Amino acid sequence: MEIRQPIHSQHAKQLDTAGIREQFLIENMFQEGQINLTYSHIDRIIVGAAVPTTTAIEFEGGKEIGVDYFLQRRELGVINIGAPGLVIVDGETFEIGSREAIYVGMGAKDIRFESVIADKPARFYLNCAPAHHGYPTRKITREEASPEQIGCQENCNVRTIYKYLHPSVLPTCQLLMGMTELAPGSLWNTMPCHTHERRMEVYLYFDMSQDNIVFHYMGEPQETRHIVVRNEQAVISPSWSIHSGVGTAAYTFIWGMVGENQTFHDMDHVAMSDLK
Repeated sequence: MEIRQPIHSQHAKQLDTAGIREQFLIENMFQEGQINLTYSHIDRIIVGAAVPTTTAIEFEGGKEIGVDYFLQRRELGVINIGAPGLVIVDGETFEIGSREAIYVGMGAKDIRFESVIADKPARFYLNCAPAHHGYPTRKITREEASPEQIGCQENCNVRTIYKYLHPSVLPTCQLLMGMTELAPGSLWNTMPCHTHERRMEVYLYFDMSQDNIVFHYMGEPQETRHIVVRNEQAVISPSWSIHSGVGTAAYTFIWGMVGENQTFHDMDHVAMSDLK
């Protein structure tokens, strides 16, 4: 498990391209036969991926986070962006298809990831957050995630938002997760942009060919920076930072948020005229 320290906004201004990527970009998460995790001290979120092939992958750990088992004091959200897979939670098996999700509540002890077909592996993306209460484990389909289309062609931002882990779908302690799919020909997400004073956010970008990239914009509104992001890479966004992106072609991203509330529209909007 890689550990990332929090970065002050004044410190972030001084970083060069390599420094920004080292602190905020998560690369190489999706490795076949492995689970890879990054622990961020920003609201103590854990971000990672599991790609099981011929054998199951266990979600285990304790010493790194000071507990007897991983979800002793945490909750877990998982979205599958690969082929169909299985998530086994304390002996109960959930089949998670492509672009389906599962929430695993605090207290679950034995968690395993498997692929239905070894040479067509599932690609499980994970967000894990501190929790105070054990809510029931539950699978969430795309239909249950209440798809909502927003944006317009004139602004190149037609997109569909799926809210998988959200109070309107199921109870969680603090973890929110969803997925945004951009329509063909649309390139922009979350513009006009905003910040979250009370929450942090992580974006995972995927559905991108090898030749396509996303310019992810971050930083304070008057001190913006960008990170070049490639397929299946994630960006950690502190509460003081904007989080927006534009791609060279349409793409999909998963957003995950943790913090002190679950109000989806609790955001501090930034006027286009104020961006620098």
